[in-house]
Amino acid sequence: MTYLIVTLSYLFILIGIIIYKSRSVKTEEDFVVAGRGVPVYLLVGTLVCTWIGSGSLFGTAGLTFRTGFSELWFSAGAWIGIVLVYFIAARVRKIARYTLTDLLETRYNNAARLLGTITIIVAYLVIAGYQFKGGGRFISILTEGAIDPETGMLISCILIITFTAMAGMVSIVSIDIFNGVIMIIAMVVALPLAIQSHGGWNEVVGTIEAKSPEYLSLFEGHDTIWILGIMLPTFLLLMSESSMYQKFSSARDATSARKAVIGMLIGVVVIEVLMCTLAVVGYAIYAEDARFFLADGSVNRGMAEEIILRIGFEQLPAVAGSVLFAAGVAIILSTGNTFLMVTSTNVSRDLISKYIYKNENGSNVRIQRISVIVLGLIAYVLVSQFETILEMAFISYTMIGASLAPVLLASFFWKRVTAQGGVASIICGMSVPVINKVLESTDSSFSIFGIGFPVDTDYIAIPSLALSLTALIVVSLLTPPSPDSKWKPFFQEEGN
Repeated sequence: MTYLIVTLSYLFILIGIIIYKSRSVKTEEDFVVAGRGVPVYLLVGTLVCTWIGSGSLFGTAGLTFRTGFSELWFSAGAWIGIVLVYFIAARVRKIARYTLTDLLETRYNNAARLLGTITIIVAYLVIAGYQFKGGGRFISILTEGAIDPETGMLISCILIITFTAMAGMVSIVSIDIFNGVIMIIAMVVALPLAIQSHGGWNEVVGTIEAKSPEYLSLFEGHDTIWILGIMLPTFLLLMSESSMYQKFSSARDATSARKAVIGMLIGVVVIEVLMCTLAVVGYAIYAEDARFFLADGSVNRGMAEEIILRIGFEQLPAVAGSVLFAAGVAIILSTGNTFLMVTSTNVSRDLISKYIYKNENGSNVRIQRISVIVLGLIAYVLVSQFETILEMAFISYTMIGASLAPVLLASFFWKRVTAQGGVASIICGMSVPVINKVLESTDSSFSIFGIGFPVDTDYIAIPSLALSLTALIVVSLLTPPSPDSKWKPFFQEEGN
């Protein structure tokens, strides 16, 4: 009962904040970029919460349960991406567009914007969908099975859609500072208590060494290709994270945007290392628990994704476990809000307002709210196409990253890139993971350049990025250079 009371209390606090903040939303700029007045501390909170979602709470935890500390390579891809983002954050804020696709149109052309929009919509709906899926598991565990995961998924869908539609970016940045703090507190409290529940760190190490000693190493049991394969999706996604670019545009100024990146790096590294370690401890705790393993001894991937919440519900004192569950609410709600928000912005601004309905009566906010509802329902339907949250993460991360990261980085670092090269790169990057998924679903296969398709999900980012980069470079070099007006805004630091 303690878990339910604490979790619901935290949820009601967030609801109160969102209702209050929704009253301040008057214009599209308020809804989409929070009026461009977000201070650094709020921006740090919302950037951290953008990244730490159900993909971390469930997918990354599940990967840790089956690989050990080598999962940190998956997380490290994002850390490297954050460092690179530091060098372009000020430029993004200086350009001061609404969305990532605005940047694509400015640097390339309308075709690049449209293709980028389609890629973001599809991939982000998958990401939003697995917040619903994670929420369903969360509610099922919290109610001890009284609410099944499918019903819990529907409840999560309704809550996230409602929260996002009410106040947009204002609600997201307002609650994310609370969510970020509760995440860190929960992990700091949960880890030592979980270790203690298994008899101390030496007992944890002893259990793992007896069953799977490679879990204690970053390298053992994995080759360079595997490491590259799991690093690339998070790196590429971080570099092409549309919601981050939208949030940079919410900053008060370019300096605030850059400072926020530093805070984001610290927050993400701390939380992800703690979560990885907690999942490793969970492997020791549940090493002989039949629920987590299949008949052949391999890890039950679906159950493994619940490891952190299982520790909180079954191993920790009620108060500490309740804090962990409150963090779960924060993680699922914040990330679901963010990805629905960005997707609806792309639909309302890049498709509806641009090609279907020209707003003349200040109705953009209403259109975007309707978009949030419709897209949320589509995301709910998409969930059924995937078995695990980690699979959904790999596919969506790769689809966005391989198609958008190369063209975005080229915008800020390569003056010679052309519109034709950018369009070709986006098409190639978005096609590979989609084709791969279709081949899996239809039990079909083929080989190209010695690479057999479908590729295991752990490695899909490698051929996707290779084809995208090749198209970007070759087509750009074969087409006339872009005029100076296209690239100059992307090479101006603040004050220039």
